[in-house]
Amino acid sequence: MVDERTSGRRERKRAATRQAISDAALELFLARGFDSVSVNEVAQKADVATATLFNHFPNKESLLFDRDDTFDIRLAEAVRGRPTGMTILQALRERALAVWVPLARDPKLAARRQLIAGTPALRAYDERSWLQHSDALAAVIAAELGRPLDDLACVTLARYFLDIAILTADREDVEGAVRIVFDMLEHGWNLEG
Repeated sequence: MVDERTSGRRERKRAATRQAISDAALELFLARGFDSVSVNEVAQKADVATATLFNHFPNKESLLFDRDDTFDIRLAEAVRGRPTGMTILQALRERALAVWVPLARDPKLAARRQLIAGTPALRAYDERSWLQHSDALAAVIAAELGRPLDDLACVTLARYFLDIAILTADREDVEGAVRIVFDMLEHGWNLEG
């Protein structure tokens, strides 16, 4: 039998170690640039062994990105839990406005966002990681609409939805940018009108 107190303490300690590593990486990367900092320096600053660092993060790029094992679940809830009469696109729009816009405006995250945007390796890693959620979202959308899992319209909507966060995060008016993209998705690509 597993002692829940021991298990809980172990998870808290693991989370604290992961956060310390991530904080050390961000501090060093902001001070000297991503390419100028080694993984060994991050481990030393966080006061952990390099092997411990790699137990928490698979590579250098991942040091700035928190794992969110519940992201797909929350996206599914936004689609499945939408009010009667609300379209999937409307539910996704509400989700983006309620969650992504405040994060993009958070001044505490501005330096991190600038670091990622200005570092090609981090930007590519961020986009790859983010878009991994598209298959799960596409499956939820397809299930809600009674369509096959590989339905192109569902796959496209999922991909475009996730791209919205990437496309709008650095805009001066993030909310306005999100609304423009959703209007385009809802009403078509009338670029000349």
